[in-house]
Amino acid sequence: MLARLSIRDIVLIERLDIEFSRGLAVLTGETGAGKSILLDAFALALGGRGDAGLVRHGAEQGQVTAMFDVPKGHPAAGILAENGLDDTGEMILRRVQLADGRTRAFINDQAISVQTLKAVGAALVEIHGQHDERALVDASTHRQLLDAFAGHEKDVAALEALWDIRRTANADLDEHRAGMERAAREADYLRHASQELKTLAPKEGEETELAGRRTTMMQGEKIATDLREAQEAIGGSHSPVASLSAAVRRLERRAANAPALIEPAVKAIDIAINALEEADQHLNAALAATDFDPAELERIEERLFALRAASRKYSTPVDLLAALAAQYAGDVALIDAGADQLKKLEAAAGEADKRYAAAAAKLSAARTKAAEKLNKAVNAELAPLKLERAKFMTQVDSNAAAPGPQGIDRVEFWVQTNPGTKPGPMMKVASGGELSRFLLALKVVLADRGSAPTLVFDEIDTGVGGAVADAIGSRLARLAGKVQVMAVTHAPQVAARASQHLLISKDALDKGKRVATRVNALAADHRREEIARMLAGAEITAEARAAAERLLRAATA
Repeated sequence: MLARLSIRDIVLIERLDIEFSRGLAVLTGETGAGKSILLDAFALALGGRGDAGLVRHGAEQGQVTAMFDVPKGHPAAGILAENGLDDTGEMILRRVQLADGRTRAFINDQAISVQTLKAVGAALVEIHGQHDERALVDASTHRQLLDAFAGHEKDVAALEALWDIRRTANADLDEHRAGMERAAREADYLRHASQELKTLAPKEGEETELAGRRTTMMQGEKIATDLREAQEAIGGSHSPVASLSAAVRRLERRAANAPALIEPAVKAIDIAINALEEADQHLNAALAATDFDPAELERIEERLFALRAASRKYSTPVDLLAALAAQYAGDVALIDAGADQLKKLEAAAGEADKRYAAAAAKLSAARTKAAEKLNKAVNAELAPLKLERAKFMTQVDSNAAAPGPQGIDRVEFWVQTNPGTKPGPMMKVASGGELSRFLLALKVVLADRGSAPTLVFDEIDTGVGGAVADAIGSRLARLAGKVQVMAVTHAPQVAARASQHLLISKDALDKGKRVATRVNALAADHRREEIARMLAGAEITAEARAAAERLLRAATA
């Protein structure tokens, strides 16, 4: 899955490109050649902690790029989608470490936060050893790993759905119960207020409408006299309309004698007569509007004063009284009908609780059985790893009083390193070497379930040799059949099992003034020579070469 690791200007590394193949890749070399620096750089690309000390002396910055081919549907692709990043199938993780301590993170050349890079990196690669973050020994992941081993994913998803239904039903019940309790405390007041507002029957916008009508009525009384005088002047006994009409008739009789002189005047007088008649109509309409019933004004004022009094009493704007009336009516209805609704909601919540509890209990029982199978499978791997007196156990602690979306179980991996000793959490009980071998046994059993697609083991064979080292190599090779595995190793038995062998070395540059780390892929002859060096030490003997050849033949048998 990891196509290439590219490193620039990191401590002891000026420029380095490593192509990784599928299967098991081992990295070997003398102590101090730069294996730790290489893993530090890889961890940096995956979102690990930055450090100005990683930048090569004299450089302003260093950078590490890790390129992956990610299949569709992989969790890492989901993380990209959640952060609005494009998924092109190829995923390029890049981290820039500045000499002043600051870092920058990129995925597919899009700037992202270090937290996002770390999440994507964790979904792609697990590093086990001195550089890891102990994902397997984090108890919060153990339930998920057990479910992955047992194939419980669909059962867990169904339980999560039941949990959501249960949570919603209980939330509705709590809300209704709280509303009933609140309404009961104010029952008398609510009934009185609801009846009063119901009788008043306020309407939204009513105040504005009434105030406008009241203003028009009161102003109309003042202007009615002026309107009547204007109407008398235009359409009354002193109206000029009759005189103008008589004048037009006289002029029309003379029009045949002098049309050019008379017709413009007649036309103008007609316009004036029409304008006066139109004005008379408007004045009549205005007078009709000002004519009101005093009783109607009184009714409007009483209604307006009643609305404003209610507004002051309930500390609510008049336009919101209708909404307040509906709220109070609802509260009263809740008191009257709440008991029946409460029974329905209690029944719904009880049914949701019952369904969730049954599914959670069933899943808990399945987890207990799966834990026994996982224990048996892991313990079968321990003896060849020189842990024959140790015991692996999966603790499943169920507590129905502490339910959650994934059930009622707390799952944690425990170990007992020797008979008679007290078992406990794997991280606390196992020593460094033991822990690495427990993790390897777990990984072999879990294979590609609940695991990142690329696994890195840093000197997992420390302190062992012979048959144990061979057992470790065998299990790493088995694991590499399902996921990509990289191992930093000093054990020739492990190196012989690899499908790709990379040699890390340190070369002197500038006449010995500085050194640089190099990584070379070894061909068959060089690979045998490196395994012989790992067997013999400083001086490679014919016996060592022959032993290396036997290891290589045995690994491919």
